[in-house]
Amino acid sequence: MLFTGSMVAIVTPMQAGVRPDTEFDTPALENLLEFHIAQGTDAIVAVGTTGESATLTEKEHCAVIKQVVEIVGGRLPVIAGTGANSTIEAISLTACAKKAGADACLLVTPYYNKPTQEGLYLHHKAVAEAVDIAQILYNVPGRTACDMLPETIIRLSSVENIIGVKEATGDLTRIKKIREGTGADFLLLTGDDETTKDFILQGGDGVISVTANVAPRAMHEMCMLALKGDAAGASKIDETLVGLHKTLFIESNPIPVKWALHKMGLIQAGIRLPMTWMSESAEPQLLDAMKQAGVI
Repeated sequence: MLFTGSMVAIVTPMQAGVRPDTEFDTPALENLLEFHIAQGTDAIVAVGTTGESATLTEKEHCAVIKQVVEIVGGRLPVIAGTGANSTIEAISLTACAKKAGADACLLVTPYYNKPTQEGLYLHHKAVAEAVDIAQILYNVPGRTACDMLPETIIRLSSVENIIGVKEATGDLTRIKKIREGTGADFLLLTGDDETTKDFILQGGDGVISVTANVAPRAMHEMCMLALKGDAAGASKIDETLVGLHKTLFIESNPIPVKWALHKMGLIQAGIRLPMTWMSESAEPQLLDAMKQAGVI
C-alpha cells in the first residue's frame, strides 16, 4: 500500500515575522524535505492545516504544492491538501495538485458552513468526479465544526478514486465500523498523534502527523512496529513522544510546532496572521517534551 506509516503534515517555512503576508522560505522548505527523507518519513503531506492552508491564497497554495513535488522528486509520495468549504475551490485546488504531479490529495470536510451528511457526500463525490486523482477524506470536527459520520465515509468509499480517510476525531471505536464497511483496501489513517499507536494496532494503516515534524525518525519507527503488531516495541517509542503529542497543541496548531522547528534550527521564526508566535509561558513545557523525545 502506497500511503502507510508516518506521513508528516509538514509546516510551510516562512521568513521571520508575524504578518498577514509573511513570505515563504523556499531554501528552508528544501532543507526540511531533505531532513524528512533522511529521517525515514513515509510520505509528505503539503499545505494541510499544519501548512497554514487557511492563510494562503489559491495561487500560493498551488505554488507550494508544486515546490514540494519538485524538491521531493519522486523519492517519497506527496499528498496535497486541497480541501475547502467551497466545492468549486476544492475542485480547483485538486486540479492544481494533479497538474503539479502530487500522488494524492487530502480533502478536509467543508468547514464553517456545516453541511449535512448528504452535503458532505455530494461535495466529495463532485470533487472526485471532477479530478482524476487519488483522494483521501479528512474528518477533523474539532477544527471544522462538521463531523463526517462513519456511514458517510463508507458510502463515499464506493467512489472510484476516493481511497481512504484521515480520521482525526481520536475516537478509536470508529475504526472497526469503517473497516467493516469499506474493506481492507480502503486506507484508514489517523490525524491524532496521541492515539496513533493504538489506532494502528487496532487495524489502521498510519498517521498524518504533527509530531513527525519534530521527531520523524521516532514516529516512523513506532508506526512500523505497530504495523507489525509489536505493541511492546511501539509503546516503548511512543512513551518518549507522549509529551510532544500533547504540548504541540498547547496553543493552536501550527504555532507550537513552528516554534519547536525554529528551536531545532530548521526554520525561521515566521508565521502568518491570525496565527501568532508561541507565548513565552508555553516554552518550558514544550522544551521539556522535546528533551524527553531526544530531539534537542
